[in-house]
Parts: sequence; structure tokens; C-alpha cells
Amino acid sequence: MYQRLMEHLTTAVVLLDGALRVRWMNPAAEAMLAVSLGRVQGAWLESLAGLEGEVASVLAKARRDFHPFTQREAQLLIPGGEAVTVDFTVTPLSDDELLLEIEPRDRLLRISREEALIARQETIKVLSRGLAHEIKNPLGGIRGAAQLLERDLPDPQLAEFTRIIVEEADRLRDLVDRMLGPNRLEQHQPLNVHKVLERVRTLLIAEHAKVDVVRDYDPSLPELAGGEGQLIQAVLNVSRNAVEALEEHGTHEPKLVLRTRARRQFTLGAERHRLVCEVAIIDNGPGIPQSLRETLFYPMVSGRAEGSGLGLSIAQSILHQHHGLIECDSHPGRTEFRLLIPLETSTTAAAGGSDD
Repeated sequence: MYQRLMEHLTTAVVLLDGALRVRWMNPAAEAMLAVSLGRVQGAWLESLAGLEGEVASVLAKARRDFHPFTQREAQLLIPGGEAVTVDFTVTPLSDDELLLEIEPRDRLLRISREEALIARQETIKVLSRGLAHEIKNPLGGIRGAAQLLERDLPDPQLAEFTRIIVEEADRLRDLVDRMLGPNRLEQHQPLNVHKVLERVRTLLIAEHAKVDVVRDYDPSLPELAGGEGQLIQAVLNVSRNAVEALEEHGTHEPKLVLRTRARRQFTLGAERHRLVCEVAIIDNGPGIPQSLRETLFYPMVSGRAEGSGLGLSIAQSILHQHHGLIECDSHPGRTEFRLLIPLETSTTAAAGGSDD
């Protein structure tokens, strides 16, 4: 009876003997470890999942002390080389039996990270709008006063200085407008995301001939509803950042990969979507410094001396207008930005209806 109950649990359960060999596992454990019980019964647990020393020591300690132990956010390396973050509990049942319960944490951690990202982006948007209002009002007064002053100057040569005032006021106004991102919502129409990527690829090849821009497209992706111009800008902002980092670092054989995939039953923030379009922009550059990763999408934050720090902030704003977001994973030799857009939300928005 207890075995039948455990077979229906969503938590992965593995029964081990005293030597940490597999006696039994439920279907959830088979799915997590990508193996069947028939193939691994009697095998060492270490042969199924790469265990860090700390994890293995907890198993040994539970067996030795005959006391349950719980480990939070441990790393398991499952077949295929994928690292999975899990919580697990080891409970000794007898001198020769250990019950191992494994709860995946990756999805919960990603949801928490995305919710924090969305909340930060909303805070940035409110602060930016307030800052823009406070800056643009006096700028308008300065510009108007300079124009009036120019009319009454006795020496025409002094007009050069008033023109400088007007031009600098206009430059600051444009900077504030760019910091706010697109100020008009582009009409969303059905479009092929690969058309957007091909336009970006053409521009990148023209501007950065030394970088190898590689396609890795999923041709089965359906059309999404979006603003073509805005999506081109978002992808181009992220891609330009990547290729400029490659060139500034002097990366050997610099390469940028534009990849598309469909993600099914995918969670963005706290909302689950049936189908999500993923556009990944992957480079083999130096990676993003750890000190910048938490503030990467803030306006005016840049890791490059010549950067304005607006490109990623604007790209994230555009993705939010498409009910999506941008994620980033980075380490030396590989940086991946993922632009995620829910397809069913976009389609519904374009049709002006509701999804039942």
C-alpha cells in the first residue's frame, strides 16, 4: 500500500541499501534521473547522479548516526550532463535501508528570480518616469530662455553660445527619452521571429565582419504577435552588446549564435504558459562580471567604457510590452541572453480576444 502511495508522489523517492545501492525508486525519481528502475536496480547511486562531496557525506552521516538529515539547494548532475538544484532528505529506515526524497528547486528558484526581476523593472520604470519629469521641465525652461536671449544679443557672434545651450538641452532631453525606452506602443501584428533575427544578423555582419554570426533556428516555431521594429531593436541591443564585448576583449575566433526554440508549459514569473518563444543570443566572450549581474538591466549601468548602459534596459522594457522578459546566464567563455515571449498571450492580444 505504501509503495502505491509513493508511486503517485510528485517528489522523487529512492530507496537505498546500506551501501547506497538502489533498491527501488518511484516514477518521479525515474523522470528526474532519466532512468528506469529495471536498468539501475542494484546500481550505486553515484553512478546515476553526480554527487558533490557534501551531499555524499550527508548520506553517510545519516546512515552512521541513524538520524534524518536535510540538505538544501544541493547540486545533482543527472545523465546528459545537466546540473539540477534540489532539496533532499535522507531518512534511515533500518540498518540496511535509507529513504532518499528529492525535491527539484530549479523551477522555484527561477520563478523567484523572475518575479524579483519583474518587480525591479517596474520600480525602475516608476523612478525613471519621475526622474524624466524632473529633468525635462527645467530643460524646457533653459532651452526657451536661451532662444529668447539669442534674439536680444547685441553681438551676433555671441549667438554661438546660446546655440550650444539649446543643443545640449536637446541632447539631455534625448538621453532621458532613450532611458525611458519606447514611448509609443507599436501595433502588434503576426510576424515570423526569424525575419527579425535575419534583419539583425544582416546588420551585425555589416558592422562586425570579424564575428561569426551563426543561425540555430527551430523552423517549426509558429508566428508570434509583436511589434517588428521594437523586437528588432531589442534583439539588436542585446546582440550589439555581445559582439562589442567580443571585439573589445579580443576574443579568439569570436562567435555569436542566434538560436530559437519553443518551450512548452513554461513559467514566466508566477504565470504558466502553454507555449513560449525563446530567442537565445549566445557568445563565447569573457562573460559578465559578477558585480554587474544583479544590476545588468538597470538604466545607465554598463560594463563597457564606451557604453551608455541603456541598451539592455530598453530591450527589457520592449520584452515587457510583449508580456515577456530577458534572462541571462554568464560565465567566462559563454554568455547567454534568453528573450522569452509567451506565444498564446501574444496571439490573444493580436486578436483582441480572450483565451478560455
